[in-house]
Amino acid sequence: MEVTHVKRAFKYRFHPTDAQAAELSRTFGCVRKVYNLALTARTEAWTLRQERVNYNATSAMLTAWKRTEELAYLGDVSSVPLQQALRHLQTAFTHFFAKRAKYPRFKSRKKSRKSAEYTTSAFRFRDGKLTLAKMAEPLDIVCSRPLPRGAQPSTVTVSQDAAGRWYVSLLCEDPGIKPLPDNGKAVGVDAGLEHLLTLSTGEKISNPRHERRDRARIADRRRDHLHKLTTRLVRENQTIVIEDLTVRNLLKNGHLARAISDAAWSEFRSMLEYKAAWYGREVIAVDRWFPSSKLCSNCGRVQGKMPLHVRTWTCDCGVTHDRDVNAARNTLAAGLAVSACGAGVRPQRSTPGGQPATKQEPLRREP
Repeated sequence: MEVTHVKRAFKYRFHPTDAQAAELSRTFGCVRKVYNLALTARTEAWTLRQERVNYNATSAMLTAWKRTEELAYLGDVSSVPLQQALRHLQTAFTHFFAKRAKYPRFKSRKKSRKSAEYTTSAFRFRDGKLTLAKMAEPLDIVCSRPLPRGAQPSTVTVSQDAAGRWYVSLLCEDPGIKPLPDNGKAVGVDAGLEHLLTLSTGEKISNPRHERRDRARIADRRRDHLHKLTTRLVRENQTIVIEDLTVRNLLKNGHLARAISDAAWSEFRSMLEYKAAWYGREVIAVDRWFPSSKLCSNCGRVQGKMPLHVRTWTCDCGVTHDRDVNAARNTLAAGLAVSACGAGVRPQRSTPGGQPATKQEPLRREP
């Protein structure tokens, strides 16, 4: 039986020399320029001629751009990050045409992430020292934790955050990540604003409100909190059921946008899914239209309108519900139905008048 290891990114701070910082800044600018040029070319081809331009075509364009006087500077940096930018654009279009994402957007000098990705042909990693193409000296990396024994990076990504800090991320196989024993436990998760998460067990996990407390290190604090939280959920539960929230649509609500963004629901889900894949756990997403808050988890009746300010309610069957705990329990029940019976199956529910509900929204199992 072939043994496959999980690929994992190890991220470190580093302190570039002046020459290295200048080279990387030039590379970031060229990556952004090539991405935007290729996006323009692909957009014009489709708009004017209904022609789809693929990665190979944009790669040929890159070669031609380097030969022009105006864009000759693109040849001064490593070609690999530029090719990787074109590959990322191709992936963005693939997601767009599959209706998994919006149309690709141009990279902004001020707002877009400053980064460059290098594959094995564009870096050297020997004796724990990393040297990038076009650089004579290795990077001065702050090794906060060791790489797995014998690990060789397959991809290196260098970035600079808004505070000016430099990071390098090494993608390596990690043989230490293995599936956890099946403990048979399952939990439903309801995302909220007053509480970041409410679990079907009744536990409520507070929202640290990083956005309000400290605007300087928001990303660091949020990511650390979410890493600890998702690791705990994955280690404690075999099955985790979540809501398939469309955060992009929720962010259109001007009153809730900042709180929703601060809660970082999308980042939480992403972390949860890849860690579940690492450790042999299962994540199930319940359709966003499933009325988890309005459905009585005791009798199955669906209540009428329930504004956000209503935090507790009493069903006709006499049971009083905490809105979020009830939603988490319903989410769990729906997800377990999917796991046991297949997509499209959920516990029987009824309308306030006692009649079974007829609409069956699809549920889906995450890959």
